[in-house]
Amino acid sequence: MNVILPARPATGVHGGWGLPLAALGLGLLAFGLLFQAEVAAAVATWDRSATYNHCWLVLPIAIWLAWVRRDRLKVLRPEPSLLLALPALAGALAWIVAERLGIMEGRQLVLIGLVWVLVLATLGWRIALAMAAPLAYLIFLVPFGEFATPFLQDVTLQMILVGLRFFEIPHYADGLVIEIPAGTFLVAEACAGLRFLIAAIAFGALYALVMFRSPGRRLMVMLLAVGVPVLANGIRALGIVLLGHHLGSAEAAAADHLIYGWVFFSVVLLLLVVAGLPFRQDGAVAPVAHDPLAPLRPQRVAPARGVAVAALAVGLAATGPLAAARLDAGVAPPQVQDAALTAPDGCVAEGLALRCAGLVATARLMQFAADANWAGVAAARRAAAGAVNDDALTFGVQAPGMAWQVRHVTGRSALVAVAAWRDGVAAGDGLRSRAAQALSALRGGTARPVLVVVDLVPEDAAALDVAQASRVMRAVLAAQRQSLGAVAAARSTGS
Repeated sequence: MNVILPARPATGVHGGWGLPLAALGLGLLAFGLLFQAEVAAAVATWDRSATYNHCWLVLPIAIWLAWVRRDRLKVLRPEPSLLLALPALAGALAWIVAERLGIMEGRQLVLIGLVWVLVLATLGWRIALAMAAPLAYLIFLVPFGEFATPFLQDVTLQMILVGLRFFEIPHYADGLVIEIPAGTFLVAEACAGLRFLIAAIAFGALYALVMFRSPGRRLMVMLLAVGVPVLANGIRALGIVLLGHHLGSAEAAAADHLIYGWVFFSVVLLLLVVAGLPFRQDGAVAPVAHDPLAPLRPQRVAPARGVAVAALAVGLAATGPLAAARLDAGVAPPQVQDAALTAPDGCVAEGLALRCAGLVATARLMQFAADANWAGVAAARRAAAGAVNDDALTFGVQAPGMAWQVRHVTGRSALVAVAAWRDGVAAGDGLRSRAAQALSALRGGTARPVLVVVDLVPEDAAALDVAQASRVMRAVLAAQRQSLGAVAAARSTGS
């Protein structure tokens, strides 16, 4: 007698995929609403900064990576798991830590992690593993890396100086300003090479995922994607200075240097691609091994469980924003007032302002509440600097009891210096200051952040000489130790 076994529905939307996919889509929509501040900040950065313009391509690339791996899903079915949704609670905890520390990139990275958890819990670990490459590539949606700009600027500066000494070209360096007989060069943010480095890392990751299978070869590609752009950027910057020396004009050498830079780096990346071709492993993606009797076995997991799993993951993730909203309830906005500046040699005080060699300096002081977190301080810093321009010059000015960060705001032809104090001492923008304020706010401490902003603009809307303005700004800031700096330090104690 022949026994006929019931056939299992074919894999597809009607084969156990419908409800889990719908639950995944609704979960992603819920994440978009819960974390709309993180999404909006990322999109604004992609649009504003040339360093992150490539982020617009990340999602289409991730979708393409998933499409070329679609054959892996033919033998798999969603396996929603309530247990796999529990890591969303750890994600919510990590988000609240990043939010209290005022690190937007941290919040965005946590959001990507929560998306991974949602996919893992709703579709199961086998499908998540099969789609690991496109899911991992989503990390490049986060515009991270700006913290490395000062380090990269210093590396570029040192490479230029080494080259100038090697070629015996007379030069003088004042911070990030280099003067040679042909003119003055500024090692601005764009000269740091961050935009090339971030783009090279994203491209290197795609190249490694598409062309190689071995973890060792993929790691080698990523190491080259980090090291080669840094080295190449230093060579490019030195080449511009050498060109200015031979042309006798710094302005002529620096003209369209970013366009030439992209051409230079395109050639560098092309050479890296060509160098990697002999070692390629880009054969067909093997489908996931499967049990040939699986279609004959009854389905163990009800598709409707995907809805409950997605709801649990979203609910656990929402605890972070809800906790932050409760902590921020009733926090007073910062108090802002104009402040007087002490005049250094060569400057004349006129009321609260200073006049220095055709430049006008003014200051304002922002005093935050004791229960405020560092996110407000970081936002005030960004607002003071105006719209971020990758071509801007940034540098630090260190003085006893003070730590200033100066930015050239090209949109309004000004230099803006910002410094913070907390609990009587200078506070940088690093993790130590952020963590100290977060703990103090949670414990009901009296220490409060105080932010001081100093603007230096030319009189009568004249063009700003950045090299001269930088020297004046350094002198003005150094003169504030016993005056404005002392006032800010005293107010930051909360006494």
